[in-house]
Amino acid sequence: MKELRIQIKESKYDFILELLRNLDFVRVSDEKDEIVNNLEDGFEEMRQFKLGRKRGTQLNDFLNEV
Repeated sequence: MKELRIQIKESKYDFILELLRNLDFVRVSDEKDEIVNNLEDGFEEMRQFKLGRKRGTQLNDFLNEV
């Protein structure tokens, strides 16, 4: 899938959003949805670290890469 970012006049936002959501080949997400999803992913990853299911990178290794 390709991604498209558009800027719309505030007065037309609800109309365009409704129009796009009714197209079966378009997936609509706004910035708030994306932020919430990123936070949820981050918290899940932290939980995996705490449970020992995932290992992180040593700080020295990380700094050497930078």
